[in-house]
Amino acid sequence: MTTLKHLMGAAAALAISATGALADGPAIIFDLGGKFDRSFNEAAFTGAEQWAEETGGSYAEIELQTDAQREQAMRRLAEAGHNPIVMAGFSQATPLAEVAPDYPDTTFVIIDGVVDEPNVRSVIFSEHEGSYLVGMLAAMASETGTVGFVGGMDIPLISAFACGYAQGVVAVNGDATVIANMTGTTPAAWNDPVRGGELTRGQIAQGADVVYAAAGGTGLGVLQVAADEGILSIGVDSNQNYLHPGSVLTSMLKRVDVAVYDAFTTGPEVETGVHVFGLAEEGVGYALDEFNAELISEEMQAAVEEARAAIIAGELMVHDFRADGTCPVQMQ
Repeated sequence: MTTLKHLMGAAAALAISATGALADGPAIIFDLGGKFDRSFNEAAFTGAEQWAEETGGSYAEIELQTDAQREQAMRRLAEAGHNPIVMAGFSQATPLAEVAPDYPDTTFVIIDGVVDEPNVRSVIFSEHEGSYLVGMLAAMASETGTVGFVGGMDIPLISAFACGYAQGVVAVNGDATVIANMTGTTPAAWNDPVRGGELTRGQIAQGADVVYAAAGGTGLGVLQVAADEGILSIGVDSNQNYLHPGSVLTSMLKRVDVAVYDAFTTGPEVETGVHVFGLAEEGVGYALDEFNAELISEEMQAAVEEARAAIIAGELMVHDFRADGTCPVQMQ
């Protein structure tokens, strides 16, 4: 297939998937992996659906199949008059920087990326803070003193998850071992549950009895193998506790749903610029519900809540890997 035919085919697919909403209504572009990845994209979808249910409104949506579709999707929605246009995922940043100046009257919202344009709202999260809390829980739940981390694509964002997690682990157990693996270096790393399961088995073989997955759809393989092998796992982004009740220790919540809901609710007038959502803003946290209640003791919850309050108060600083590319905790 020639490049021209490929682009024409992709554009046609995008046109079909973006129909069914008012031309001036909001729109959302999901990242690779699809809106039912039970993680990052699904959190975004949840926020959009909440807005639709509460308001009776409709929105356009596009599920990307390839990287090449990103710019096409943005332009197609903008040309159709949708406003605001929300896009989930850091990989949208480069094409958005090209597209946004061409549509100055359209407000764009990017989640997990920063684009310095006057008509762009950039929403980023303090994932290292939430990961610190679930790291504490992992250390308190571990019987072997060895815990694991499986990341998706090897990028600073995911290293921030890993580093925050490791800091929380050693805060509880200074002698603990943290094993960390990344799934890959391309976007395919977000949707490879088989590889996620393989990495988890490798960590279990090294003694890990709690494994934290920050890997999108790949993480589903991590959670499945953990349940099959009788160890604990930690979900990410959405509350994944229900996927394997009694096996998922907790989930590091990243309120992508709130970011989407707020953007849709406010509409084209949503405030632009960079907005950071951490523990203080309730943008990240940990999940406690009926599916993991028996795994989290009162003592564990009290310790995590004390740390949460200290972080919010500025009394406890969690190092962000993205600040300097380093982590104060050595991981294997």
